[in-house]
Amino acid sequence: MDWATGIMVYLVVWWIMLFAVLPLGVRRVENPGPGQDRGAPENPQILRKVVITSLVAAVVWIGFYFLHQADIFNFRQWADKY
Repeated sequence: MDWATGIMVYLVVWWIMLFAVLPLGVRRVENPGPGQDRGAPENPQILRKVVITSLVAAVVWIGFYFLHQADIFNFRQWADKY
């Protein structure tokens, strides 16, 4: 796996993990003001969620990297068969 493929795999994993982490700890606004959505989070904690996402994505990417290096998970083998 070259560095460009590694970066792209990390970015895809990061975005998937972000959508999995976003709903964690969300509390709705009790009394929304005029023009405020009822489903809007009171305190979204975006920075915390970005850090959690980055750490989880790094762990998943490291697992993918080792599986790929051990030829357990290899896209090229699948592409050659079909």
